This record gives sequence, C-alpha cells and structure tokens, in this order.
Amino acid sequence: MAAIGRFQKSDDLFYAKVVDGELFRLEGDVFGSPTFQKKKTPRKGLKTLTPVAPSKVIAVGLNYEDHARESGKDLPKEPLFWLKAPTSLIPDGGKIDIPFHDHEVHYEAELAIVIGRRMRNVTPAAAARYIFGYTAAQDISDRTIQKNETQWARCKSFDTFTPLGPYIETKIDPHELTIQLFQNGLLRQNSNTSGLIFDCFQLVSFISTNMTLLPGDIILTGTPSGVGSIESGDRLEVRIQGMIPLINSVK
Repeated sequence: MAAIGRFQKSDDLFYAKVVDGELFRLEGDVFGSPTFQKKKTPRKGLKTLTPVAPSKVIAVGLNYEDHARESGKDLPKEPLFWLKAPTSLIPDGGKIDIPFHDHEVHYEAELAIVIGRRMRNVTPAAAARYIFGYTAAQDISDRTIQKNETQWARCKSFDTFTPLGPYIETKIDPHELTIQLFQNGLLRQNSNTSGLIFDCFQLVSFISTNMTLLPGDIILTGTPSGVGSIESGDRLEVRIQGMIPLINSVK
C-alpha cells in the first residue's frame, strides 16, 4: 500500500488506494489484510472524507524547539499532550469556521500519525509496527481562549478546527520531512520533522504508556515556528514532503 483515502458516494462509504490520481477500491479491513480491486473506481460524484474516523485525536504541544521559544515556554521534559474532539475534524477542501470573530485564531501545520493496531505499553523500538501511516493536519487554535484557560481542549476542539488529509501515506519515513504552511500563497511555516523534540516513535510509545491506542487513532505531532492569525477568506495549504497537500479555506 502507499496512499490510502476514504471516500463516499451517497450512502456508500469506502477506502481506496490512490495511484497517480486513480482510485482502486479496497475490500476488507483497511487495518487488516485488505485487497484492492484491479478495476479503477470513477471519481465522479465522490466526496473525499477525512482519511480515518478516529476514536480519539491526540495533540502534542511544544514539540519543536523553535515553536516553544516563540511561545515563551520552557522545553518540555516529556511529551505534553491533550485530547481534541473527533468532531473537530474536517477533510481536505473543508472550510474552517471561526466561531468568535473578535478572537485571535491561529493556523498550525502538523504531521499526523495514524495508528494501525491496538496498542498499550509499546517501546519506541517497536512503535513502527503499530503505525499505519502518516498524513497532514492542522491544529487550529483559538488563542484568546487558550491564554485564559489552563487546559487546551476547548480552544482547539471547535468544529472544523482539525483539518486532516487528504490521504494516508503508508510508505514514508517520518523522521526527516519538510513541513510547510502557505497562507494565501505566502510561506509562513518552513521546517523539518528532524526538528521534533520527541520523534514519532517516542510519541507513540509515550502515549501508549498512558492510554490504549486503537486503529485509526490520530496523533498530531506538534507545529514548528511561524504560527500566525487567520481570517475569513484565507486559503491555507499544508505541504509535507512526499504527501499530497492539505488545502482548506476559512469562512
């Protein structure tokens, strides 16, 4: 497998392998041993969904040194994470809705890990065996609320605050990927996953010592420096090396 997407036409919801823009429908459990139809699936009338429907979305904060510094925070001694509501997810092409128009709201480009197997208390050395793949994401954040609360679930869990997709890349090395965000065509964030304080395998291991992770669960690995405000009419594009860009607009 390589790129895997999730699609819908009327009441028919299915996964498909994406090869050079062509779709090949999956039969069986995407996290098991699926087979793929050899016949192409027409795209006409299809809606691209978020690539998974997770039981939980786990976000990691201050995981790039440059972002911790720009936030005025000390570097974490262990991963700092919280839960985001799965209802905050929107797919590629979905619109980000800012609920309070007098609030400061920021973009945050992130690499997302997709869990492929049920796991608990897994070591970093074994973590790769439990990861299904990786996709692009954003952790949209209402800073006005964040600055006035000690926990970050509410400020990051509004509907539409977690763009995700468009596809899962199942054959990619997450340790040295360029990660960029463009706002209306202008480069705002430009970094590399080699700058993660805690890499993907360390994150998966650490989180699995605190809770059971299930197939389809998402871990957002943190954002680099360069975060900034968004407003209605913006076009936001997350580009991660080796992946199809994630593009969303702001209502």
